[in-house]
Amino acid sequence: MSRKLVRVTHRTTGIPIAEGPIGWGITPFEGNLYIRKKYLLTGRLTPNFIPGLCLYKFLYVWLDFKLPGGGRSRNLGWLYWLPNPLLPFIWFRVAIPRTHPELIVEELESGREDGASLDPG
Repeated sequence: MSRKLVRVTHRTTGIPIAEGPIGWGITPFEGNLYIRKKYLLTGRLTPNFIPGLCLYKFLYVWLDFKLPGGGRSRNLGWLYWLPNPLLPFIWFRVAIPRTHPELIVEELESGREDGASLDPG
């Protein structure tokens, strides 16, 4: 049985950001992807401490993507620091918009039940 996977890559650098199964691993919600820490492939997402507030998901902080040359891609994602207890799929997960112009979001078929990627590289 095949499973759907999502792979997220930074467009200009080609750095992989996340890859994992759609569902509890990477949860699509309202046009965004909420990614469990286990499926993040980079440590380049860092909080910039600019706070935000969603009326029903509550308090979050924006995340910047650190570029290899030392620059930053500002506000590429966010992280709920005080999440709504009724929405467990957003708790302490990195969130990114599916349609961000600096990201490539691919949906893949795994072909394996464990959700491992078929891509050897």
